[in-house]
Formats: sequence, C-alpha cells, structure tokens
Amino acid sequence: MNKAELVEKMAVDAGLSKADAKRALDAFVGAATTELSSKGGRVSLVGFGSFTVSKRAARTGRNPQTGKEIKIAAKNVVRFKAGSDLAEAVK
Repeated sequence: MNKAELVEKMAVDAGLSKADAKRALDAFVGAATTELSSKGGRVSLVGFGSFTVSKRAARTGRNPQTGKEIKIAAKNVVRFKAGSDLAEAVK
C-alpha cells in the first residue's frame, strides 16, 4: 500500500474527503518526524506500535566491489516495535 492508497482507505473508513485524509496523514507524519528528529523522543500508538530513535555505533564495513575495508560513521536510526494488537493480527 502506498501513500495514495492509504489516504483513500482512510477517507473511506473515516468518512472524510481525500483532501482531509491527506492533511491528517501529513500532520501525523510531520508531528512524528519532529518528535523523533528534534527530541530523539518516542511516538507510541497503543495497539499499533512505537517508533523510537536509537544510536548505531560506528563500524568497519567492506566495499563489495573491491573488498576494501571502509569506515561507516555512527548515526541515529528509527526503530519500530509492533504493538500486541498488530503483532497478533499479522500472525
């Protein structure tokens, strides 16, 4: 499912126009992005799951073409952990 399909599904299920559903989805993505990027916080949706920021340490990797070792810098990454309701539904 891509963004357009999600917006359409949200509009139908919630009885909204597609424009309203798109604004709602964009607002959620914006709020979650702000929370995770600026504060390094957590976005938790009970039953669905939670998004957190974790640090990935610097490490040594290999260039697959040459086999030469390269240094990979440390960085922050977003992690998602499924909630119990979502995990059970996917089973």
